Amino acid sequence: MIKAIQARIRQGHRTMAFPPAAPGLPARFRGLPVLQPAMCTDGCRACADACPTGAITTAPLSLDLGRCLFCGDCATACPTGGIAMSPEYRMAARDRAALVLQGDEVMPRAEALDREARRLFGRSLQLRQVSAGGCNACEADVAVLNTLVYDLGRFGIQFVASPRHADGLLITGPVTDHMREALRTTYEALPDPRVVIAVGACAISGGPYLGHAEANDGAGGTVPVDLYVPGCPPHPLTILDGLLRLLARIE
Repeated sequence: MIKAIQARIRQGHRTMAFPPAAPGLPARFRGLPVLQPAMCTDGCRACADACPTGAITTAPLSLDLGRCLFCGDCATACPTGGIAMSPEYRMAARDRAALVLQGDEVMPRAEALDREARRLFGRSLQLRQVSAGGCNACEADVAVLNTLVYDLGRFGIQFVASPRHADGLLITGPVTDHMREALRTTYEALPDPRVVIAVGACAISGGPYLGHAEANDGAGGTVPVDLYVPGCPPHPLTILDGLLRLLARIE
């Protein structure tokens, strides 16, 4: 017992002070891509050709965060620095179209639910997590939110075992054929009103499985989506930031 107390004193307070304090992210973290079309040369397609998911188009330059794997190959391939990876982790969006970056436009922050939904879910949001064919990367970063570092429960957000006890779904994976009916059934088991959160490139667009014969290009074709959290996988802070913006806990 004494050793346990000594260890706690030595470790100190481990839960991060989010959102008031800025998070400390590693230098190698790849966040929101920054587009600078003025630096592009006519006819250059190096970034688009390097993208494994077809997330980039040229003339004009645009990038679909819903497809982006944040691999950084586009930034490496660009000879002029027209695309660069930034440390910005705040990338969640309410609208699918908002994930498409156009030129050097600033990406808007995710908007909150309407007033009635915030009244119901603002202090207590219970989520059922569904892995619809995911590789377990997004699932792992969702699970990290329950650790003492992030302490998701302090915000009144918890994961539950049954959709009957949930206010919404948090979906990962490209929605394979074997999981599509299970996802639809789980959604229908939720009581109204309900929210749906798509986490990761696979759940948003199909990611690297886009167009695959046995996948369904994300959750949007099966259930309505209220929040999109891009990444492959998204950083836990990206997921947490999106959830808190959805509930108007941060602006």
